[in-house]
Amino acid sequence: MALAVAGVILLMQPGMPGTAPVNTPADNRTLSRSSPPAGTQTTLPSPRASQTTTPAASGPRTVSALPPHGDGADGDRVIQQALEDAWPADLPPADEAQLRATGRELLRADATGIGRSRWPAFFGPSARAITPAFATARFRIQAVIARRDGAAHRAVVHLVWAGTDRGGTHSDGRISDLYFARIMKKGQPTWAPRPRT
Repeated sequence: MALAVAGVILLMQPGMPGTAPVNTPADNRTLSRSSPPAGTQTTLPSPRASQTTTPAASGPRTVSALPPHGDGADGDRVIQQALEDAWPADLPPADEAQLRATGRELLRADATGIGRSRWPAFFGPSARAITPAFATARFRIQAVIARRDGAAHRAVVHLVWAGTDRGGTHSDGRISDLYFARIMKKGQPTWAPRPRT
């Protein structure tokens, strides 16, 4: 699934080999994906491929051209829509909302160091000693979706984000996948991040 997310992000880079140009918002491409197994890479058809929309039940979904790198927050909505179009929702809305919110907080804690103490099982006892790699001021989540990860009690949150590292280099279109498991906490089902391996 991470390779598929990378495929969507590669669409944002004009001039990359094997990708179609993404110069104008009106330029639509068809992304061939309809719930393939995890690990399957997403590819674009050739620029000569038909630009018509196909019904969801019969094949690929249409994805609008993605904004170029450095477009800023203005392009985030397009990236969000591209992720949602590429992977149809397969979780109950309440579960997806919880996973998206928790995924955002967990990624922010990982990148900036703020809030790591909330997830000691995920970060481990040495989390406070690790210097954050990214500044909080220029950290931004561009898009996020949550989808089932095989079994019904497992999920993955796909995040696309931007940030400025400690060296002052700003980049966007970064990809992170965070994995969760459904657990019981105080008698209520909830989602918890799976520890890194």
